[in-house]
Amino acid sequence: MRVLLVGAGGVGGAITRIAARRPFFEATVVADYDPDRAEAAVAALEGDTRFTAEQVDASDEAAVARLLRWHRCDVLLNATDPRFVMPLFRAARAAGATYLDMAMSLSRPHAERPYEECGVKLGDEQFTQAADWEKEGLLALVGMGVEPGLSDVFARYAADELFDEIEEIGIRDGANLTVDGYDFAPSFSIWTTIEECLNPPVVYETGKGWFTTEPFSEPEVFDFPEGIGPVECVNVEHEEVLLVPRWVDARRVTFKYGLGREFVETLKTLHLLGLDRTDPVAVPGPDGPVKVSPRDVVAACLPDPAGLGERMHGKTCAGTWVRGVKDGEPREVYLYHVVDNQWSMAEYGSQAVVWQTAINPVVALELLATGAWSGAGVLGPEAFPARPFLDLLTDYGSPWGMREQ
Repeated sequence: MRVLLVGAGGVGGAITRIAARRPFFEATVVADYDPDRAEAAVAALEGDTRFTAEQVDASDEAAVARLLRWHRCDVLLNATDPRFVMPLFRAARAAGATYLDMAMSLSRPHAERPYEECGVKLGDEQFTQAADWEKEGLLALVGMGVEPGLSDVFARYAADELFDEIEEIGIRDGANLTVDGYDFAPSFSIWTTIEECLNPPVVYETGKGWFTTEPFSEPEVFDFPEGIGPVECVNVEHEEVLLVPRWVDARRVTFKYGLGREFVETLKTLHLLGLDRTDPVAVPGPDGPVKVSPRDVVAACLPDPAGLGERMHGKTCAGTWVRGVKDGEPREVYLYHVVDNQWSMAEYGSQAVVWQTAINPVVALELLATGAWSGAGVLGPEAFPARPFLDLLTDYGSPWGMREQ
């Protein structure tokens, strides 16, 4: 397997460190808009000649396709933010390569009823091309991070092995992470966090289909395992709600994020001030007005999440709560994956949130390389058998857990 990894930021850098310990691939080209960042990611691997660095603009489909062909890569792994999903998705298809991402094409709220009806949903742009990918015998494995990704694998596992009927699948994400020296320092990309938290959350129900609610709706306190404890979780927009119902029979699907009251209020303030906007606005500059995206300004003012590991303490938990019936009896479980920041920093030099995101596409790549997973079309993680993934995740030294509720 020859891989083109586009994006050498926090998650991309963690992907290279994890993959370097596995023998399943022949070569990985690490490409980034910033050539120094790509070079640094490769240099950190201390002479592993399977890795090389390149410069590429992720928005330039033709350039990405040329890079895929030049290096004879058969897989494109997208580790950029969601703005670049579609150009990279199209570039992979143009070059005849398998495509993987960890976040899907962007949504657009309904123009008149944003908190009741869906507009363009997450992933819609990709799924409209599913028939073409399938016809050409190509695979686009979408939403293959931790959430979405591992959470979707958990949903498939629950449906196949733990339940006869499923009433509800709810992704629940929480942490007790703190960052020394910062009052506000998100542990993941603020650009992506704003996108998923301030867009109308989507809920799925049988008979009603997909519909939206107000941001931060339906608060609940969820007790997370391994010492994290109770965290208030709220509805946010997330890919699992758009993916799970396509392959798993469940009467209701939700995603709730444990953000914390202060984080929610900060996001609300950004929205109130218009600082969540992506459309450029004109601001004064030394040589005249300059157009900048307010959201990009917010991101530039905050610390890089990839560099927070040394200041970060605590654990992060991603998991899937499932309620239903097994052998005629009610059952409720929480399938989860916890990463301790102290462990991920000591073992890989990556902070917990980016490392937890990064390990899952590497596991998926290995399953594709060995043939344990295969397919054509635009497919989510739920379209594949769960057991090989969960077994390999444990083999990577990062076991998952299950708690009967």
